Amino acid sequence: MGRIESGNRGRTRLQGTGRTLACGLLLGWLVASGCSSEKSDETASTPSAPDAAVAPAETAAPAADPAIVALAEKAKAILQPLPTSVPNPANEATPAKIDLGRMLYYDTRFSKSQEISCNSCHMLDAYGVDNEPTSPGHKGARGDRNSPTVYNAALHIAQFWDGRAADVEAQAKGPILNPVEMAMGSDVEVVDILKSIPGYATAFAAAFPGEADPISYDNMARAIGAFERNLMTPGRLDAFMGGELDALTEQERRGLDTFFNTGCNSCHNGPALGGQMYRKLGFVFAYETKDVGREKVTSDPADRHVFKVPSLRNVAKTGPYFHDGSIATLDEVVRLMGYHQVGLTLEPAQIADIVAFLGALTGEVDAAYIAKPTLPESGPNTPKPDPS
Repeated sequence: MGRIESGNRGRTRLQGTGRTLACGLLLGWLVASGCSSEKSDETASTPSAPDAAVAPAETAAPAADPAIVALAEKAKAILQPLPTSVPNPANEATPAKIDLGRMLYYDTRFSKSQEISCNSCHMLDAYGVDNEPTSPGHKGARGDRNSPTVYNAALHIAQFWDGRAADVEAQAKGPILNPVEMAMGSDVEVVDILKSIPGYATAFAAAFPGEADPISYDNMARAIGAFERNLMTPGRLDAFMGGELDALTEQERRGLDTFFNTGCNSCHNGPALGGQMYRKLGFVFAYETKDVGREKVTSDPADRHVFKVPSLRNVAKTGPYFHDGSIATLDEVVRLMGYHQVGLTLEPAQIADIVAFLGALTGEVDAAYIAKPTLPESGPNTPKPDPS
């Protein structure tokens, strides 16, 4: 969430009583009723005539509440609907490449123990997370950061909490060689495994036609990236921004209005509602954390405790929260962010309304697209698992 310097600048004060914010939204629809057509004189004089034509009653369509229309337009301008995919001009997403990427995403043979795949920590049937504070890796070891969702991640300016990978293609290379995660010794070992599986020779040749040696570590990452770039989850907010004004409930609309009026959108904006900037955790009031954040990447003390702003898409399904997975509930997240990032002590009613809005960000997963494919069988020279 973002910051409002004085508590007043950049937001609209809504009239109300007490300390809660009034939503400013009118309830329901204004119904304008038309009148039934009157019968002609001829029909009126012969009411029992069997062929007397009686025009059906007509009712005008309900008029949309101007306040709701304005809220939808504001949301569309600031947040923007999700695209269906996020193309990379340097990595054309052909069907063959996407199919290969899907197989690689689910394949555990590129981990030292042959028990861990991309899907182990970023479960596609669980909104792209494992709902663990930090994920178990090789021999059960855990890192110090929460595994963020892979859904809609291609929209982000960079990958990982500290932004150390430029895009989803670069991100795909990291966990495989991380000793705490999949623990492979080198990219050469990974390529040797790929080449030992006969079915991958055919799949890589189809995904990267014309290349003399298509099986490479870079091409593996390109295929996974091509698959991930279509992992979009549109939902009810997108329908609301598209003109379906009843797609959000009254409380969800009130929460959206409060989200704007408290300045949350200063950081959580764009189609992913986040992922577009870096921000210090404790932007207004200090937040205690041992993680130095982006400073580890840039070596710049100004980046201490700075993290990529997370996406709020599907946030009701992707807990626990924060970079270390230390916060269990959305209510607590909203309370903490309101104070530490925006400088506000939010009222319980405001928190409840914002949380209701965040629940409306749960989107639709394309079950057919994420279905686990049949993986190619190992060859006689495919290495065996190494649990050491």
